Amino acid sequence: MGIAADIAIILVAALVGGFVAQRFGQPLILGYIVAGVLVGPYTGGPTVVEIHDIELLAEIGVALLLFALGLEFNFRKLARIKWIAFVGTPLQLALSMALGWALGRLIGWSDYSSLWLGGLVALSSTMVILKTLMARGTLGTLASRLMIGMLIVQDIAVVPLMIILPELGDLQAGIAQLGWAVVRAGLFIAAMVFVGTRLIPFLLKRIAAWNSRELFLITIMALGLGIGYATYLVGLSFAFGAFVAGMVLSESDYSHQALSDIVPLRDVFGMLFFVSVGMLLDPRFLLANAGTILLVVLAVSLGKALIFSGVVRSFGYGGEVPLAVGFGLFQVGEFAFVLARVGLNAGALDNEQYNLVLAVALTTMLLTPFVSRLSEPAYGIWQRFRPAPPLDMVDIREETLKDHFIIAGYGRVGRYIADLLQRLSLPFVVIERDQSRMDELKAAGVPVIYGDAASPVVLEAAHVAQARLLLVAVPAAIDIEMIVRQASLLSPGLHMVARANQLTQLEILHNLGIHEVVQPEFEAGLEMVRQALLHADVPPVEIERLSDSVRSEQYRSIEDLNSDAIALRQLRRVRRSLEISWYTVPDDSPLAHTTIGESALRKRTGASVVALLYDGAVQTNPGPDARLHPGVQVAVLGTAEQRAAFEELLEPVELLEQTASSQITVQP
Repeated sequence: MGIAADIAIILVAALVGGFVAQRFGQPLILGYIVAGVLVGPYTGGPTVVEIHDIELLAEIGVALLLFALGLEFNFRKLARIKWIAFVGTPLQLALSMALGWALGRLIGWSDYSSLWLGGLVALSSTMVILKTLMARGTLGTLASRLMIGMLIVQDIAVVPLMIILPELGDLQAGIAQLGWAVVRAGLFIAAMVFVGTRLIPFLLKRIAAWNSRELFLITIMALGLGIGYATYLVGLSFAFGAFVAGMVLSESDYSHQALSDIVPLRDVFGMLFFVSVGMLLDPRFLLANAGTILLVVLAVSLGKALIFSGVVRSFGYGGEVPLAVGFGLFQVGEFAFVLARVGLNAGALDNEQYNLVLAVALTTMLLTPFVSRLSEPAYGIWQRFRPAPPLDMVDIREETLKDHFIIAGYGRVGRYIADLLQRLSLPFVVIERDQSRMDELKAAGVPVIYGDAASPVVLEAAHVAQARLLLVAVPAAIDIEMIVRQASLLSPGLHMVARANQLTQLEILHNLGIHEVVQPEFEAGLEMVRQALLHADVPPVEIERLSDSVRSEQYRSIEDLNSDAIALRQLRRVRRSLEISWYTVPDDSPLAHTTIGESALRKRTGASVVALLYDGAVQTNPGPDARLHPGVQVAVLGTAEQRAAFEELLEPVELLEQTASSQITVQP
């Protein structure tokens, strides 16, 4: 079956690898890479035959990933970090190349081969770090935006590296080709901006007007991959063109739908990329050269982590951000495979050196999900030996940080919470680590602390020990648990409310001592069922009884821990069962001309009169002397049965007698 059989083998292997990775709480990319090793040509069992064809499909995965990245990371966001991206990244590349050259000389390579090693290890992996950030739910943080900006410039730098390194024997020709590549890239970007602001919006508007989702998806794919292919034809990177196409499209009104449609294809082709990377790894070569590989991996990882951290710190970024960038971008990237192949064809690298580069790149990629998590504990250790710098706090007065609310996360949920607390004039402070949201909060004058809410330093700055309540509104499950754990350590008696993204998380949060949990998907589903039952003419009382029963079952573990939650839900039931109805007193009603006290309404019906409306004047909470004149409108509070009893008392005597006689005549 050729490539069809190969794709089937890859899909099954990726499914098994992804399942195992998910089962052990690891990123899916690790399962994909291991699956690639197992179906590669160097191991037994089912083997992929058309490896080159799979690698070609994997290039589409890289292009789609960068296309989707461009849709999310537009020109305005890139402009905010332009200095570190366009000045800091070339500095990092130069320092990393020097590190690679020194390392190559240390293990006995020639000067020319060592320079190639420097160029290879200087590049980091866009694909791996993006997948890692997505899995951890940290794609919107300041550190992640710095990483993405630097990775973009690195990807652009691949083109001049591919031109200049093979031409080092003839430096003059190499520089001329490099200059021409820069000119082509500039002309391409200018043309894309021109086309993207005029032709693409017009085209998408016409396609969207036809209401064909299939045609819209094909249009988006054609734009992303077609523009990428155009850049390839002019001698630039295919993936770079797809990224620029995404950035241009992000400025249109259709960027959100385009991103939504492209995500499934991105994930499938991205899986092919990681499997193809795993197929390149020869376990026998790893065992035979384990010492050298380990030395290079350690040197590259530590060296690049220090270089990235130092560059980020030198551009004025403090706190955990430099460490997060260093521990995130230490790996050798996927473009090293492409550049290494050029070096092999140019005779700069032999087969053993080529395999060493592949082994180092794959090993560092496999380590990335684990190493990227070390920034927080490393920052904690660093703070023990050096006092932490003042946190970025805005509009926070010392007297407000007492008996206040702490909102961890200013996403969609956190924004609603802050708006309501602000409307009620209740003191609160927001903890947020996304720089764009931080800027938004600053502009709105909302009290905010920049940082990770799981950090003890940040929580102490928010005076967690004096807080009334901690509201955890971050989306990632692991972040929720870390924040709850740390807050419990700093303030054991603190009440906390958190959102749970999964039903299984309720038990974990229960064990951590959380007081109240909200599961958004469950609540939305329950409300939709309530609306459906209303349209099915199910009595409201039955709907409320069902809702309370299902909700009680869902949150039982939390309610057992917190008696206040039980009381709150009981109050909700009572509130929903009580309603206010308005009635007009007829002229011939038995209640006409009587006072509330004389009619003994509460004793006879259980309902309460809460307001009277007469001649345009409203009397609230009327006393027993208030008279029920004919024509007065009465607001009655009570259950359905109590209000029905009041309505029966209100009816004229003749109507009551007629009703009674009709009931007597129909008796057998």
